[in-house]
Amino acid sequence: MGELEVAIVMYAVIGLCTLLYGWLKSRMLYWRRLGIPCEEPQFLVGNVKDVGVKRHFYEPLREVYDKFKGTGPFCGFYMLVQPVALVMDLDLVKNILIKDFQHFENRAVFHNAKDDPLTGHLFNLEGSLWKNLRTKLSPTFTSGKMKQMFPLVVQVANDCREVLDDMLRVSKEVDVKELMARYTTDVIGTCAFGLQCNSLKDPEAEFRVMNREMFTKFRHPKIVHAFMHTFPALAKRLRMREMLNETDKFYFRIVRETVEYREKNNVKRNDFMNMMIEMKNSKNESERLNMREITANAFLFFVAGFETSSTTLSFALYELAKNQRVQDKLRQEICDTLEKYQGEITYEATQEMKYLEQVIMETLRKYSVLPQLQRRAEVDYPTDIPGYVIRKGTLVYIPVDAIQHDPEIYPEPEKFRPERFEPEEMQQRHSMAWLPFGDGPRNCIGMRFGKMQVRVLLISLLRDYRFTLGAKTPNTLPINVSLPLITPDKEVLLNVEKC
Repeated sequence: MGELEVAIVMYAVIGLCTLLYGWLKSRMLYWRRLGIPCEEPQFLVGNVKDVGVKRHFYEPLREVYDKFKGTGPFCGFYMLVQPVALVMDLDLVKNILIKDFQHFENRAVFHNAKDDPLTGHLFNLEGSLWKNLRTKLSPTFTSGKMKQMFPLVVQVANDCREVLDDMLRVSKEVDVKELMARYTTDVIGTCAFGLQCNSLKDPEAEFRVMNREMFTKFRHPKIVHAFMHTFPALAKRLRMREMLNETDKFYFRIVRETVEYREKNNVKRNDFMNMMIEMKNSKNESERLNMREITANAFLFFVAGFETSSTTLSFALYELAKNQRVQDKLRQEICDTLEKYQGEITYEATQEMKYLEQVIMETLRKYSVLPQLQRRAEVDYPTDIPGYVIRKGTLVYIPVDAIQHDPEIYPEPEKFRPERFEPEEMQQRHSMAWLPFGDGPRNCIGMRFGKMQVRVLLISLLRDYRFTLGAKTPNTLPINVSLPLITPDKEVLLNVEKC
């Protein structure tokens, strides 16, 4: 290549870099140009500096919410170089999730069903694909279906008690985080796949190891994952993948073997997999699911049901250990209710325990697990305030954690007080002030199941055991900053003794 060609290439590269720099700088001025109050972004990292390294994602969301609340229905936020509308007005939240849902029906998160099939599940899909799949799957999560699965959950809870008894023979100090993870792994394993995962009795069981690795081993460095979720459409066009090869192979093998065995031997069980097989073989084409859809949604059921519920249980037991008055009151309700049912944990008994429901709701208020809900505007959406328009294509964050820690909504938000969810207090709050499961047509489809497995284990444990803080238990649990969910960073050590 001659000197002239080299010079041309150099100038072209410099020109492209200049154009790219100008485009990026322009992106970082998006909210200022529209006159929307915003936290000034740092170049390239926006408002999420140190997130995933030193800080959790909920922290900048809460800080920006606290700073700009009252200035308008939403403010500006930057996820790297992506402008995001951070919603602060609860009436606007209700419009986005319910009233005008049709304009905000998509989450705009990365998925690539063709090259990365496990990502093609209900949580990620968009448009008609999402609507059709939601319609197909909704009947599997009715209260009637939960009653059918209930005995399976109770059996695993009994197994958990046996394992806890064995642990207490060695030490009164128990890592409840690990025990809860093993419990929910076995619950989801039996209800989703009809398999005895045995992770309660064997912490190195295959399902438990795969689950652990899913939250500790990743296909790409953090910056690449951040790019994929900031620009999901581009990442899909580039045929990028998020799942590890071994995760992909494991779930497709497990589902294939389970379906083949059940169909060959005409096995019927009251579980999620049985319902999916019925849909696979349905004569009604609109109800039918193929094997890729079954596998992707069995994977979603496993991942979503495992981590969120085990984390909620860990936080609940931690708060009950810190607040003995609450634990005593809850234990009394459990014992009184079970006495009416001859000591048996039944579906109907769990529904009667109103204080238990308040304890779970307060746990999910203080620790929302998912700190924000995400949607994308499909049209230019004007609000009631002049000048505040959410432009088509704009990402929208509803900061669940920030709303649930707003002292104007929940006085003394760091206090654990289940009485906040007595009917009288709830009536005085906005209906969008508690959103750990989302709301509207795209709320969490597995909410009933998640609550059921949490209720059953809390009842099973608290009827016979007392939880107290140990010498090594911190006054505030550190949060794992590397995960998008709000989860404890390390073990949660509590003292446990039989009552």
